Amino acid sequence: MYVERVSRLAGAVVWTNTPTGSGPGRILPDGCMDLLWHDGRLLVAGPDTHAYVTEGAPGPWAGVRFYPGTAPALLGVPADALRDRRVHLCDLWPAARARHLTARVNAAPDPATGLEDAALSRAAETGPPDPLLVRIVAALDAGRPVAATADALGIGARTLHRRSLAAFGYGPKTLARVRRLQRALTLARDGTPLAETAALTGYADQAHLAREVRELAGVTPGELLRG
Repeated sequence: MYVERVSRLAGAVVWTNTPTGSGPGRILPDGCMDLLWHDGRLLVAGPDTHAYVTEGAPGPWAGVRFYPGTAPALLGVPADALRDRRVHLCDLWPAARARHLTARVNAAPDPATGLEDAALSRAAETGPPDPLLVRIVAALDAGRPVAATADALGIGARTLHRRSLAAFGYGPKTLARVRRLQRALTLARDGTPLAETAALTGYADQAHLAREVRELAGVTPGELLRG
């Protein structure tokens, strides 16, 4: 069973998941990175460009999903280095530092709280998120074209692309696609017909939405919504 709540860390989500079946799961791209706990170990989930199909590993999971663009500063790793990857923290940090954080999380009343406390501690050390990155996400979430976003922020297209790679793991066009998909799925899951969902979220038509779902999620919209 999957449960999530708003984190005390701005923009983040704390979640737990105990798989109830033996089959694989499907995690959709959303422009975010996660710090994960499973079986006493810590991992980092990089930003996905397509659905990540899990292998149905038994036992509970916990995680903190960071607001897009904020995890690289907290973890000290550029997002594009982890694109479409799941990496053990001990492979990213010095061994002693990774062991210390892992022991701290394992000693917490529950792993989710331990992860959240660790993220809050890191945020206190690194300071607030880069406001430019927050503005990039807000502009793309509002459906603003990439070129218009760069103009509004007063930066060139190359600078926007370079900053996006390090912060989000991919360029602004891909980030806009995955964020639009998430907006569309939110509407569709709330019962909005697919044709209306497509119109409200900026797709050319329902067929365009269906193509994007198949490309980014690996299944048809009907299969995804039923799942």
